[in-house]
Amino acid sequence: MLTEQRRRQILDMLKRDGRAVAGELARLWGVSEDTIRRDMRDMASAGLLKRVHGGALPVAAPLPGLSVRRGLATEEKRRLAVAAVQLIAPEQVIFLDGGTTTAEIVRHIPRDMALTVITHAPTIAAELEAHGAVDVVLIGGRIYKHSMVSVGPTALAAIERLRPDVFFLGATAAHASDGLTTGDFEEAAIKRRILERSLATYCPLTLDKLDSVSPFGIAAIPELTGMIVVSEAEDTVLEGYRSRGANVILA
Repeated sequence: MLTEQRRRQILDMLKRDGRAVAGELARLWGVSEDTIRRDMRDMASAGLLKRVHGGALPVAAPLPGLSVRRGLATEEKRRLAVAAVQLIAPEQVIFLDGGTTTAEIVRHIPRDMALTVITHAPTIAAELEAHGAVDVVLIGGRIYKHSMVSVGPTALAAIERLRPDVFFLGATAAHASDGLTTGDFEEAAIKRRILERSLATYCPLTLDKLDSVSPFGIAAIPELTGMIVVSEAEDTVLEGYRSRGANVILA
């Protein structure tokens, strides 16, 4: 089998199975494991996959800017938001991450529900303008414009003094073995610390984010209280997360 044929089939396997194991491919194709590792190393350098111990995982597609994301998968995000709001009780302290799905959560919170909502996203704080029963706490810091959230030491220092009841976490990718990931190092650190400070953490995920990996880790799947996905998610895909201890909530 020619090099280009092998590499095309590796990409097909990642798309189909969500992972590729070097040893298995070497036996299947009758080549050395070093050959497969070299293929994967070159493909990782080209940004086509992510190398992990023993094989490779798919790379999450580059995330478009916030203004573009507002118009993507709107019905799916609405369903995720409806399911998320069912996990909120009056008088709780809620931390909302940045992003378009969490903005949709705000739109489905009853206007008369008394809550304290903390966020490090000024766009999320603005969405709460019409919620008269909600006290809003905005965390400051340097704005990471791609997601419009505060990052850096100022934001971290404020988060250290918080203890939210529920955190709705946003991630750009989720994988059963690699966990939740995102595309920015500082943003990942902020998300990770909010999770550690929160009593419960739920992550709503659109289907395009499943079985992919972004560069910077947030948390392992068992660290979540639950992951929220729409009911169209394939059982074979969800089983990988459940086998890692995930509580999957279907929207």
